[in-house]
Amino acid sequence: AHWSHLQSASIVENQTSLDLSELLGLDTDMGMAMDNFSYEDIYESFSDYDAVPCHNHYCAYFQRLAPTFLAITCAAAALGTGALLLALAKRPHAWGWPQSRGLVAQLAVGTGLFATLLPLLAVSIGQGWRLGTVPCKLTHLLWHWSLFAQGLLVGTSSFCTAWARWDSRSQRLAAAVWGWALLLAVPAALSSGTVAASGVSCIQRSVDVLSPAYLLHLALCLCLFLLLPAALVVATVAVPQLRAGWEPGIGVSWLFLLLWAPYGMGLAVDFLLQARLLQPSCGTFQHFDFVLGLSQGLGVLHCCLVPAALLALRLC
Repeated sequence: AHWSHLQSASIVENQTSLDLSELLGLDTDMGMAMDNFSYEDIYESFSDYDAVPCHNHYCAYFQRLAPTFLAITCAAAALGTGALLLALAKRPHAWGWPQSRGLVAQLAVGTGLFATLLPLLAVSIGQGWRLGTVPCKLTHLLWHWSLFAQGLLVGTSSFCTAWARWDSRSQRLAAAVWGWALLLAVPAALSSGTVAASGVSCIQRSVDVLSPAYLLHLALCLCLFLLLPAALVVATVAVPQLRAGWEPGIGVSWLFLLLWAPYGMGLAVDFLLQARLLQPSCGTFQHFDFVLGLSQGLGVLHCCLVPAALLALRLC
């Protein structure tokens, strides 16, 4: 869940127009547009170059469609992850590098943890969050712990043979990956919390966009969703030895990064808008929330698509 604060331009008033902020009971100096997993049905208005009020209609769509989407995704993820774990148990010797049994089991744990939190977010959107601030922060901590763990697993498995067998070396690497992932998820918890909207919501950003917690969280997300996939692609193309050792199994694990890359770009643009480094036009204001929400929805699909892809490649 992520809360954007798009600062509005000055409201243009004239003798023939109504002050929309007064009708809606909003402060004329601040606009709020909620995106991703926490929105209230608020129509924002600010002036474009033609002094025409600009309305954001994303909230109503999000609140109506998001719970159903999350429920379906969670069910599909449970089936895919369960089937993958069953295949790991039934055919333990059929998994070799780069799809070693230990690595795939950890990816399954990561996607399972991520999918387990989807019902809580669906309830938060549909009925309001009643569990309090601490459970909200814990939910975002676990959510991003799973994401960073999967990203580090994909990164270490792409060109490192440490996962080829489950021995003391790979066990130490696994402990380091999950430990670092938990540490990297702490800023996400610190920048999340509950807010009062149409109902109480558990959101990703309950702090200012320039707060240290959110800036650190943003930097980590950009490293995971943008810099890591770019580095893997460049290294594969530039180093002949790595290119020669590339296998289809590595490409399947990269599906995680491919699905989350658009959201990483969306976060970067969102920060530029919040920091006023980019001045949003009316069209940007109306449509950017849709783009950011859809990109995060695409990333969420990894929890059902990655297990299915790993299972399909192994079965083929």
